[in-house]
Amino acid sequence: MNLLTAVLAAPLIGFLGALTIPRKLPESSRWWALVASLLTFVDSLLLVFRFDRGQGGEQFAIDIPWIASPDIHFAISVNGVSLWLIVLSTFLTPLCVLISWRSIQNRVKEFFAFLLLLEFGLIGVFLAQDLFLFYVFWEISLVPMYFLIGIWGHERRIYAAVKFFLYTMAGSVLMLVAIIYLYNRTQTFSYPAILDMLSSGRLSFTAGQQMLLFLAFFVAFAIKVPLFPLHTWLPDAHVEAPSAGSVMLASVMLKMGTYGIFHFCLPLFPSAARDCAPWIAVLAIIGIIYGALVAMVQPNMKKLVAYSSVSHLGFVVLGIFSFTQMGLDGAVYQMLNHGISTGALFAIVGLLYERRHSLAIEDYGGVATAAPWLSTAFLITTLASIGLPMLNNFVGEFLVLQGTALANYQWTIYASIGVILSACYMLWLYQRVFYGEAGAEVRSHIPDLNLREWAAVLPLIAMMVWMGVYSQSFLPPVSKVTARVLEQTQVNVPFRVEVPHMGRPVRSGFSALPHVEAANAR
Repeated sequence: MNLLTAVLAAPLIGFLGALTIPRKLPESSRWWALVASLLTFVDSLLLVFRFDRGQGGEQFAIDIPWIASPDIHFAISVNGVSLWLIVLSTFLTPLCVLISWRSIQNRVKEFFAFLLLLEFGLIGVFLAQDLFLFYVFWEISLVPMYFLIGIWGHERRIYAAVKFFLYTMAGSVLMLVAIIYLYNRTQTFSYPAILDMLSSGRLSFTAGQQMLLFLAFFVAFAIKVPLFPLHTWLPDAHVEAPSAGSVMLASVMLKMGTYGIFHFCLPLFPSAARDCAPWIAVLAIIGIIYGALVAMVQPNMKKLVAYSSVSHLGFVVLGIFSFTQMGLDGAVYQMLNHGISTGALFAIVGLLYERRHSLAIEDYGGVATAAPWLSTAFLITTLASIGLPMLNNFVGEFLVLQGTALANYQWTIYASIGVILSACYMLWLYQRVFYGEAGAEVRSHIPDLNLREWAAVLPLIAMMVWMGVYSQSFLPPVSKVTARVLEQTQVNVPFRVEVPHMGRPVRSGFSALPHVEAANAR
């Protein structure tokens, strides 16, 4: 069996196996989900070890005819970006099983089955090289998340689940229309074949056609990111979802949107992407500042972290549409960083909710007295989230801001406000929850981390430190893919470097080259 097939099949087999376990054996369901998710993670690590980092293209490709008419193939492969997103998915799933071990007491079998099905759909999204197959996996991933929120969520779970589903489906319909149009023009759903047609000149679009197709894909992905002003479904979904649902939603599902923009919108519609870059960058900056300001006034811990995601993912979108090597590298790295740090925030908030049964910040205070190790874990995660040097978010945000500065220095100035605001709302959250005098409710209901919880939290903290001090263990494969995407999007449009230099602006040129030296060489 091809290693890629093993990574994709393992969670599906785990899902089918989970369905056969009797409901009266909930402990068996928990252990089965843990073992199945750990085996999937091991398979993904083997994929990393066998991945050729010196190659920038797709690897481990499988292309099997699936449906004769229309011509649909089961086509999957992995590159230096999708590789790490797959590892992120497989890394977080067993941790979600651990944090849900005791908090999920009803319909245990179904909960863990849906969690494994969600992992299957997410991995498929990052592997698919056939547009129809990509759409199938995109829709598959919605179903388990809808049920995770709607069945195991909190008081307004039905409202949040329906809102999540309707928002995403609305964007998906637009993407499906664009996919069908591409098939009618090319008679294939093969993504590599369509790119080859574009590069050879056998397929071309008018400016209007390319703009409409770009917007159809972009809106679907922007809703999933979510990009301002399409973000309103996210806080409701996070607040109502169970802890594992919040972790997978924030850490992996939102990356479906940013990955889609990077992997499909830019290479397929380069001229439209560059034409739209200024207003998309403005929306990203608004999201960065708006998300941070709204997070600052939230009385609910989960809603605060949810709005912080709107802010942090604005950096990812900004980096993508900087069209610079540094910006794209930083955007991809920030996808991974956000998955680790925000996943850890939701996991620890979930542990607090499991103890205190409240998400209201005012119901806490003095937790550091009752649970010093839990407080330490949350502090490290907080510092990572605000971009402290030596922790992971610093690297991603620095690369995004540096790359954006090469394209438009004013964008960098405005986006940097979000970095300052993130420190404000996260440190203020930490002060209110963990400092002060511990009340009787806190002392009696919030014990420190146990062994199972340590097993869920420690790997996340280790990754924050590793990705902060040794980013080169992740970035080289990413850089090869981002360089290829920049080459595919190279069109004759102005590349402006608006930075004062000795009282005069640096000369502008026409370039899609990733390095400022190349731009300034003019």
